[in-house]
Amino acid sequence: MKKFFLLTTIIVTTMTMNAQKVDKPLNNPLVETWDTPYQTPPFDQIKEEHYMPAFQYAIMQAKDELYRIKAVKTLATFDNTIAALDASGELLSRISGIFFNLLEANTSPKMQQIAQEVSPMLTEFSNDLYLDPALFNRVKYVKEKCKDLTPEQQILLDKTYKAFVRQGANLSDDDKKKFREISMKLSTLSLTFSENVLSSTNAYSKLVKDKADLSGLPETAIAVAAEKAKTNGLEGWVFDLSYPSYSAILTYADNRDLRKELFMNYNTRAYNNEFDNQQIIKDILSLRDATAKLLGYENYAAYVLEDRMAENVKNVYDLENELLRYSRPAAEKEMKDLEKFANSIGFTEPIERWDFSYLSEKYKTSLFNVNDEMLKPYFKLENVIDGVFGLATDLFGLRFVPNNKIQVYHPDVKVYEVYRGKEFKAILYLDFHPRDSKRGGAWMTAFREQHYDKNGNNVRPLVSLVMNFSPSTAKTPSLLTFDEVRTFMHEFGHSLHGMMSEVHYVSIAGTSVPRDFVELPSQIMENWAVEKEFLSKFAFHYKTKKIIPDNLIQKIKDFDNFNAAYASCRQLTFGLLDMMWHTTDPTTIGNIVEMEREAIKETELLPVVDGTCTSTAFSHIFAGGYAAGYYGYKWAEVLDADAFSLFQEKGIYNKQVADSYVENILSKGGSEKAMDLYVKFRGRKPNIDALLKRSGLK
Repeated sequence: MKKFFLLTTIIVTTMTMNAQKVDKPLNNPLVETWDTPYQTPPFDQIKEEHYMPAFQYAIMQAKDELYRIKAVKTLATFDNTIAALDASGELLSRISGIFFNLLEANTSPKMQQIAQEVSPMLTEFSNDLYLDPALFNRVKYVKEKCKDLTPEQQILLDKTYKAFVRQGANLSDDDKKKFREISMKLSTLSLTFSENVLSSTNAYSKLVKDKADLSGLPETAIAVAAEKAKTNGLEGWVFDLSYPSYSAILTYADNRDLRKELFMNYNTRAYNNEFDNQQIIKDILSLRDATAKLLGYENYAAYVLEDRMAENVKNVYDLENELLRYSRPAAEKEMKDLEKFANSIGFTEPIERWDFSYLSEKYKTSLFNVNDEMLKPYFKLENVIDGVFGLATDLFGLRFVPNNKIQVYHPDVKVYEVYRGKEFKAILYLDFHPRDSKRGGAWMTAFREQHYDKNGNNVRPLVSLVMNFSPSTAKTPSLLTFDEVRTFMHEFGHSLHGMMSEVHYVSIAGTSVPRDFVELPSQIMENWAVEKEFLSKFAFHYKTKKIIPDNLIQKIKDFDNFNAAYASCRQLTFGLLDMMWHTTDPTTIGNIVEMEREAIKETELLPVVDGTCTSTAFSHIFAGGYAAGYYGYKWAEVLDADAFSLFQEKGIYNKQVADSYVENILSKGGSEKAMDLYVKFRGRKPNIDALLKRSGLK
């Protein structure tokens, strides 16, 4: 998932006395009051030229608000300092939420240029605030003197105080200067990294002119490729590095050379080309390490993990090594079985990385007599939406009402009002299909977080899900693979966390929780994807209208653990790579690829491919907020398997368990410690057994 941290989560700070006066820009919808349904963004009115003057004005307004907090003559209290800081900067948060979300979902060269200009402005603003000693003294006073607080207020106070300290408030003047310089450089490097990945991804396309080269590919994939060619005025079939296109070739194409070509181009994104990220990686790691050292931490991972459930580097490695101990032997057996199968069908070459998905799909089909092409007719996108929404209705009593009057930022986007009973809960935006202006992957974000305003009104969130699913063609609707169904459910779980939030303060609302806890609400939703009670409610064949037969559902359950150990090793690969980069002395970093391969050698099961690199396109850790946190997916897997086991014990639609889940997890945001919330729901701390059992590893 991708969570955009609105400025209200980082403006727990103050301002310099002499803020430059900036007049309110005229005829700029970003700074006006919106007369729109639920105060949703008027996307049809917002133009690229509106952003820069709006940011300049909003920063000035935020500084003015924070100056007034600092100028209060009375002693600091929770209300006049901590709560006031949480509520400040609303306009800046609103503008930032729109701009940075669209930068990822519907970008342009002009948007990218604005981002490079705006990002240092926001970093400078943040530094001016966090490093102001006068306001920090007020925060410290509240921390030391104010004891009669609610648990939610205490959490916000602790988070505010830690934010100051972790952003350099206790540093000497000389070190504060260094901190400013470092943070300013980092503010643009991650943007450049992300832009390079997108540019490198978009730079490649493959025109296939001979249909014989498309042997093995599903008709839907061929049809999409034909429409891409037609759109570009070409004859033939165009494939690119967007996930639906790339995965179709790697999974189904009989043409081994074609598979290799796409694999090599995908795995050399931003590597040894005009968009190369190698030096940017070194610069980012060096600056992150310098930040950690300034603040007194051994390395950047130690800095990050202090504020997570895992707490420290040792606990992360303990989990990953324990999972590897179970996963590696099982994965080796899976590979031997795959090799035997490959030989049985006449494939005698060593299995390379561009062969794995292709052979695995054939092996899975032979074992279970089922594949994605057999399942996709039952997963028409509109039906899957109904199924996922229906699950939320059955479990949590939610209703989803389409609203075509709410403006969207792209014609592909659908909008829904969300209710629980008669209570309005949220606006939900859904954006499903790939385009050149959208980065790869899938994520949940928000244009506005839930909170209570100064008048005591419960401001409901504006939540968005952005994905890259198989599009429709002239002959067929959008038909999802089973993995895409699961991805939808994963991101929808994040959206539930945002939409069901019921806290007072925006800084701890919704998904504002530790990274290794935030994936629990997303990953637990995936468990329903293999359940008959769920699938039989919506999985109708798009042509025959017949419900998915029981034997297909059973086959889905049967193949659910197919290559589970390999998948576990692959996920551990990313986690170990992330931890290596953020525990290594950056002065010792030489060849990026050599260090990468050394870090993940215990998890690798296929031959190394010269000329490829994972790290240069590893946006999660270099541009996506998961630095020293990618392990969180496996950490949360332990949580989600353990949590879902309670549903399995009581019934997967058990109302009592579902209500407890809403009360203790979804509605609480970050208003209590993550482990405390989990124990309240589960009745005990989590253990690894349920994950090992679910994955077939024990």
